[in-house]
Amino acid sequence: MSFAMEVQTSTVGKFDGNAVRLATKPEAEAYAKDLMSRWMAVTDWRVVKSTDPVNYSFAHGRLVAVEKTA
Repeated sequence: MSFAMEVQTSTVGKFDGNAVRLATKPEAEAYAKDLMSRWMAVTDWRVVKSTDPVNYSFAHGRLVAVEKTA
């Protein structure tokens, strides 16, 4: 399990995400808040659970790819 961040950029009510999957909900929330601070069109954000594997970590304002383990 992983966590994904989704943003809303209009008043239509549709949320969109990307392929970033993080290990914890707080990590995904921090990533969402960071993205919202840089994207002027974001009107709302949310964090959702995902069945995708974790592929990134987010700490100290940096998104870093996580290497796959065998």
